[in-house]
Amino acid sequence: LLLSAMEAGAEKGAPAPKKVAKGGKKTSTKPMRTSKRSIKRRKFDDELVESSLQQTAEATGTRKRDDFDHLFKMTSGWLPTDDLALILAVQQTNDLESVYAGVSFSSSFSLSDIQERWYALLYDPYVSRLAVEAIRQLHPEQIAEIESKVLWSKEEEKLLAEVSCGNSDGTKPFEELLEKNRIAFFRTRTPKSLHDHWLKMKHYRLLKDQKVQPMLHGDTLMSFSDAEEQLEKAEKEQQQRKDQLHAAIVRDDALEQELNYIDRQQKRAIRRLEEDIPKWQTLVEGLSAQEFDSQTFAVLKGRIVRYLMRSQEITVGRSTDSFSVDVDLSLEGPASKISRKQAIIKMKPDGEFLFFNEGKRPVFIDGKPVISGSKAKIRQDRKS
Repeated sequence: LLLSAMEAGAEKGAPAPKKVAKGGKKTSTKPMRTSKRSIKRRKFDDELVESSLQQTAEATGTRKRDDFDHLFKMTSGWLPTDDLALILAVQQTNDLESVYAGVSFSSSFSLSDIQERWYALLYDPYVSRLAVEAIRQLHPEQIAEIESKVLWSKEEEKLLAEVSCGNSDGTKPFEELLEKNRIAFFRTRTPKSLHDHWLKMKHYRLLKDQKVQPMLHGDTLMSFSDAEEQLEKAEKEQQQRKDQLHAAIVRDDALEQELNYIDRQQKRAIRRLEEDIPKWQTLVEGLSAQEFDSQTFAVLKGRIVRYLMRSQEITVGRSTDSFSVDVDLSLEGPASKISRKQAIIKMKPDGEFLFFNEGKRPVFIDGKPVISGSKAKIRQDRKS
């Protein structure tokens, strides 16, 4: 402590204490040398103990975190009810595969999951202690429900198989059986539960006095592969019948749709012809003077059709479903090269007729071409 005080005083610039001689006389001394560097010294025992305790606490905390992660991994997905069902089922059967096949857990655990959980309950003290504490917290009704569904051991089924299949006394024989073999049966077994399980064994012909009926002469035992092959064959035949029926239905539908389409086309053509009757005059013979009246301005003569021009402007071209013209050249024959609106014929007030080419191709009048967008005069008895 004195050394620490002296070092502190030296750092603050305090004067060093003077030495006193034996005779009581004070002697002057030079000031002591000081340094700002920290002095390394050995730790006392209490400081060593405190440091070791701190390191131990840090190591313990790390181990606890690792243990917690391990516990969380081992208990992930497993409920206390699952652990209790697993423990009881293994005690009854001593077979994890039977437990996997016969016990319904809260989740769909695989066989490897069940094995890992059982080994953890056996050999991991942290997991087993945590599981036991959780099972102790279960409600008695939950425990009773799990115990009522526990698997049947081979010894229990062997005792039940001794009961005759012709038993008609109800649960009385099972009361006596349970009374005589209380140790062999699970603690929650009742005469009614014994009777119910005995009925299942009787249904599957597992009782001692039941015998499997022998096979008739000439019958052969079907193997699993043969049965699977027959099932696949039956499914294939059924699928073929479905496909044939579907194909027949599809063909009928396609034929009906085709007939309906043709019928609509024919009706549309008839309707178009009926609409064109008032506009067209089909002349088999030449026009007479009586038919050429004052309302007719001109007559357009073709090889088959003759048209009476009774308006000052008419259109010439090829009629379609969506477009109609006054003079339909498709009635004269093939008209694939004729535009829908090929030309316009106008009559001037002086009685002169003009031909305007509106189509894409040229039109010849008296051997002279009239290109698209051009016009030409038409006189009487002119050919085009």
